[in-house]
Amino acid sequence: MGAFFLYMKQSFDVSYSPATTTFLAEQKICLFITTYQAGKLIIISAKDGQLIQTPISFKKPMGIAIDGTKMAVACFDELCFFSKNENTASFVNDEQLQYDAIYLHRATYHTGTLDVHDLSFGDGMIWGINTLFSCISVFDINHSFRPKWKPPFISQLVPEDRCHLNGMVLKDGVPKYVTALSEDDVKHGWRKNKLNTGVLMEVPSGEIILSGLSMPHSPRFYNDELYLLESGSGTLIKVNLAENSKEILVSFDCFIRGLSFHEHYAIIGKSQIRETSTDFNDLPIKENSKNAGLIIFCMKTKKLVGEIHYTGDVQEIFDVGVFENVENAVVVTNEIEKLKDVITFPGNVFKRMKKEG
Repeated sequence: MGAFFLYMKQSFDVSYSPATTTFLAEQKICLFITTYQAGKLIIISAKDGQLIQTPISFKKPMGIAIDGTKMAVACFDELCFFSKNENTASFVNDEQLQYDAIYLHRATYHTGTLDVHDLSFGDGMIWGINTLFSCISVFDINHSFRPKWKPPFISQLVPEDRCHLNGMVLKDGVPKYVTALSEDDVKHGWRKNKLNTGVLMEVPSGEIILSGLSMPHSPRFYNDELYLLESGSGTLIKVNLAENSKEILVSFDCFIRGLSFHEHYAIIGKSQIRETSTDFNDLPIKENSKNAGLIIFCMKTKKLVGEIHYTGDVQEIFDVGVFENVENAVVVTNEIEKLKDVITFPGNVFKRMKKEG
């Protein structure tokens, strides 16, 4: 059938350690990254010792949320929603392409250009970090967004990206901790001294758990303990919530952003700092941030397991994640015309027949 050759035509230049494909094969998983700079969601899998990339076009993709069969992607001015249905495989797979998880486009919320960063399903809603308005928002068909929480130091909700609120992690279905690059309450205030003004906050109290952080991103739970990335210093840190302190677990000495855990492994995104970058050119780690890619790090042994390096068009990565118990996934957008004829309802899949003549 060959329905997805469109996705396979563009493959970005990449190098990787052999241990990376071994890891993917042994764990029976595939990974994804979002690169807003290249406008792609890239799904990464392994086959016969080779790294396989499936790049899918989105308009400035940022955060991705996955919950069971549901998936959402935060884009430039919209949220795109998908659902997984294995019964559609017969309409997609052929001898060359075999997918075991197929996410079909189901809905789109037009939000306007909110610069939504981290995104999560929880408590019957979709929660997002609304960076432009410095708040946590939920989304529905009635408005661009509904504000649910803002840092105590933000005096009003205006489209000024005052503190660069960016990261979020949920607990019991609601946001619990967020990261921001500063405590500023003026337009683009975070840009002034971003190297050591970052904060980790508790929600809903707004308590500052950690301050003086270097561009914090991607707060995540692992084994019921909180971790995050200090992008400006290239470090993975563990947060001691009882003492409001931090422990540097490892320094990668490059710009890291995007964190996900699988079993006892951390999957971490890294980005290139471009010569033309106005926001990151003054970072001390600039010289070691020459390539974007992925780092696979073992939390038990504290050792590097594998790496992926992009050598061309992919320069900046925001989110990374894992499709668990899936060796080759695909996300089907509306650009695939023939898949618009696939109709599903619980327990059934049909393909609408075209009228002849």
